[in-house]
Amino acid sequence: MNVSKPRLIKDFEKLDEAIKEQIKLVYPEGFIDHLITYKNKEGQNVSALPLETDEYYYLVKMTINQASKIVDEDEDFDEDGILKTDVKEDYENKYSDLDYLSDNMDGDDDDDD
Repeated sequence: MNVSKPRLIKDFEKLDEAIKEQIKLVYPEGFIDHLITYKNKEGQNVSALPLETDEYYYLVKMTINQASKIVDEDEDFDEDGILKTDVKEDYENKYSDLDYLSDNMDGDDDDDD
């Protein structure tokens, strides 16, 4: 994480569609295993999905249940909660110029079982 970047804390529903698409590329196998917990200014534990872009470091607030529901209800993911290949390719082409995505787009992290 680059601490010099501004930090934004947002609910998933309030994100621009482009950021939501980029999140799917960074986390093509769903979000649950990548949630972190932090204390908000009131001292309450909050779970969020981290996303570092070229300009910002996002903490996208969501619970485990919300993370599961988002993937379950999103047609871009298959029944196993994996980003569909054709959707992934479309997004990769759309966002190929973004440096922070290049590490996630190089190579194939899928396990062929």
